[in-house]
Amino acid sequence: MSLITTFEEYKEQYKKSIEQPEQFWAEQAEQFVWKKRWDNVLDWNFVEPKIEWFAGGKLNITENCLDRHLAERGDQVAYYWEPNEPGDNPFQYTYSELHEQVCKFANVLKKNGAKKGDRICIYMPMVPELAVALLACARIGAIHSVVFGGFSALALSGRIQDCDCNIVITSDGAYRGAKSIPIKDVVDEALEICPSVKKVIVVERTNSPIKMVAGRDVLWSEEMKEASSDCLAEAMDAEDILFILYTSGSTGKPKGVVHTCGGYMVYTHYTFENVFQYKKDEVYWCTADIGWITGHSYIVYAPLLAGATSVMFEGIPTYPDAGRFWQVIDKYKVNIFYTAPTAIRALEAAGLDFVKPYKLDSLKVLGSVGEPINEEAWNWYNVNIGKENCPIVDTWWQTETGGILISPLAGITKTKPSFATLPLPGIQPVLVDDKGNEITGNGVEGNLCIKFPWPSIIRTTYGDHERCRQTYFATYPGLYFTGDGCKRDLDGYYRITGRVDDVMNVSGHRIGTAEVESAINMHVDVVESAVVAFPHDIKGQGIYAYVICTNKNKSAEFLRLEIMAEITKLIGPIAKPDKIQIVSGLPKTRSGKIMRRILRKIAEGDINNLGDISTLLDPSIVEEIKAGAL
Repeated sequence: MSLITTFEEYKEQYKKSIEQPEQFWAEQAEQFVWKKRWDNVLDWNFVEPKIEWFAGGKLNITENCLDRHLAERGDQVAYYWEPNEPGDNPFQYTYSELHEQVCKFANVLKKNGAKKGDRICIYMPMVPELAVALLACARIGAIHSVVFGGFSALALSGRIQDCDCNIVITSDGAYRGAKSIPIKDVVDEALEICPSVKKVIVVERTNSPIKMVAGRDVLWSEEMKEASSDCLAEAMDAEDILFILYTSGSTGKPKGVVHTCGGYMVYTHYTFENVFQYKKDEVYWCTADIGWITGHSYIVYAPLLAGATSVMFEGIPTYPDAGRFWQVIDKYKVNIFYTAPTAIRALEAAGLDFVKPYKLDSLKVLGSVGEPINEEAWNWYNVNIGKENCPIVDTWWQTETGGILISPLAGITKTKPSFATLPLPGIQPVLVDDKGNEITGNGVEGNLCIKFPWPSIIRTTYGDHERCRQTYFATYPGLYFTGDGCKRDLDGYYRITGRVDDVMNVSGHRIGTAEVESAINMHVDVVESAVVAFPHDIKGQGIYAYVICTNKNKSAEFLRLEIMAEITKLIGPIAKPDKIQIVSGLPKTRSGKIMRRILRKIAEGDINNLGDISTLLDPSIVEEIKAGAL
């Protein structure tokens, strides 16, 4: 594959990818190591849906991430690991060392009963063993399901049960800023209702006292001592499952998004090299957690496929102070920096005194991911971090897309604050109205859909293909529906305007309103609740909960604390509402439907533009909610 180096080349590649998609993607796939060449590049329909890329091809993604680099890059650093505490010992893996660790842990997994096709849950902090664990699963053909370390025991158990995991890989504890988190305790609680799990492998990170269940729990360090570093990579079909990653939906139960081996490999690599314009020997840092899709695609798989050197960071942007990101950039001479608008806004709010001590002169490219970046944050990032000398790639994509779909190419696409700009080669976006009619031309707005598959598109939702069809392919027949609204300006640039369904984007994390409502409604005193998003200066969107309670003797503040605790227990602290308003009723139509439009307006403070409320069952309830708004 030749890197796109000019805007003319982008237009040529884009044209070819639309007119000859099979030839285009076959050319991208040729550079990888295949155990057997594919029989057919693409077979698809968006009705069932059924999508297959490179079917019949045999490969193992870890041979392409590791083995093929050893001759040329064996001594090159694959990962610099920066621990939570600045004074602690940093760590690094060369490609040779990473390959050895992956092979050894792959043998540990096999010794503990893992085999091709098994589902293995990973619930860990951002330590190097996390990347090793993903790659070791892929090496033996086991399917990894990473669960973000901030989720509660109940949320973890639900994900383990949904895909019937037989092994959990975890750690004794985790450091996150000033906090020490008892990770193993959460796993122990989750496994009380997960009979499918036969083994738990524990990394020692905090050396905190933990309970080890005889016959089930083993220590990573002890197991690795015995393991051979020789492990043949399992031959996988291009359409075999690589991983399952759970994402919130507009209904309560999270969806297990399925990605497969071949197409995901080809697409993530292509987008990484082109969006970031990655060059040999550059140092790349994505600040995401591997528990989310950004970490899967752009910390683990794509950078390793490209033979890149990455920074992996255990901590948070504000610990021990708000200069931590900038200190790490200077320490490792980071060239490409990829972070979330939430982090940018938080660091902007902390002030420039935390930026000034650092040079930041190694930076060449800045990236943004997780949610649309607002213009003020874009400008602050551009001026104070990039010194108006680093292109910003504002990337739009989703868990379900596997890789970046709409983004500038660094230094090639002319950028515009808050615009994701143009689709990448292979991506055919369309805007449609609510009836599914395509909205043509520029200077328009609609629902964002994609009309042709790309190699890393979602294949199914694990164990429930009908849910996949209903969620992504049934709303507008013949199209993949992203769930996002979008504007296309007069230059043809795309600007994502946010979710059009009941999914909130809080600090870059997708959280379903139904999921939070379900947790709130578990409280013994709660009759009903309604949750909406509202604009938040740091998080992008905050969570506003309207709650009807039966117990009139409890103070509103005490109820709020109890509800917060319930949500933390059932989902995790990331889903805690910013505001909880106790109300006597909710605005409902005569058919019983909650008018969320009205609740959103009140949460946003736009109480004078509620529209017609005369059709409500009890219009007076709106006045009460307005008067008590937080």
